[in-house]
Amino acid sequence: MPPTPASLNPSAIATELVNWFGSHARDYPWRRTRDPYAILVSEVMLQQTQISTVLDRGFYARWLEKFPDFQTLAAAREEEVLKTWEGLGYYRRARNLQRLAQEVMAKHGGVFPRDHATILALPGVGPYTAGAVASFAFGLAVPIVDGNIARVLARLCNDATPVDSTAGVKRLWERSNAIVEATDDPRALNSALMELGQTYCTPTKPACDLCPVRGQCRALEPETLPVKQARQQITAVTERVIFLRNEKGVLLELETGKRRTGLWKLPALAAANADAPPPVLLRMQYGITRYKVTLWVHEPDGQTSAWPDTHRVIPFGELESTPMPAPYRKALNDLLQRGEFRLGA
Repeated sequence: MPPTPASLNPSAIATELVNWFGSHARDYPWRRTRDPYAILVSEVMLQQTQISTVLDRGFYARWLEKFPDFQTLAAAREEEVLKTWEGLGYYRRARNLQRLAQEVMAKHGGVFPRDHATILALPGVGPYTAGAVASFAFGLAVPIVDGNIARVLARLCNDATPVDSTAGVKRLWERSNAIVEATDDPRALNSALMELGQTYCTPTKPACDLCPVRGQCRALEPETLPVKQARQQITAVTERVIFLRNEKGVLLELETGKRRTGLWKLPALAAANADAPPPVLLRMQYGITRYKVTLWVHEPDGQTSAWPDTHRVIPFGELESTPMPAPYRKALNDLLQRGEFRLGA
């Protein structure tokens, strides 16, 4: 076991956090269950997505209604999976969830493993997700570190080591492990660490006077912590596509790249027309990871037949059920509302 940092009192921190959480815990649906599947779904959805988005827009409830367990998710068509996920972005998460469900069915008889190392070996599962499911579903004393917990731990130890550096990551996991091993209620402890970062130990204007572990905190200037390495620059990207419809439907292109495989989009403008593109119908911007994308939608570029196999005219009545990246869904709806052909007509 790694050594306990000298500035950390794991037992006191664990006791105070668990006691505080007992009376201050927020009520989330995944906290009302020990079902590893429901907990796993919540953790995957909450990667790079705010709780309010997952809950208030109904993504979590819809997913569990459509795919209530590993068996239904494993047997579903990928198109159904992507459509149900639509709007959450980062579609690789949905594909990994289905791959994981299929492995649970094929290798574990449909029963989610209780062993942390076996959970970590499942497709698409990293240290945080494995620890979260192990502790929240099975009560195992396994550490977790997310953005909120990293902030809490950096401040507790007044540590300016960049939390996204190799040394910083190592220290965070050692500290998280020391604290979780000091309690007999890992589920509550890990939840409390996250809750503290979401409520009092916030990035700006932390409520230090309300913090349950303020007596253990060594931070002199909390708002300066945690420290991160220099951020990557935002890269500007241009996407040019066409909007072609007829009396039957709209021409769409099946994506084949790593990021959006299996989703449909407006077809790319032919490279030969990029220097002198057709008239613009719509211009919009959206962001994804470190990219700022400007999407230009053009009138058809002259080609009306002999489309490749990746292109298909999707009937108007099927557009709503066709999985599509959120920016393209918005662009398509805007365009359809301008003419006589509307979604579902």
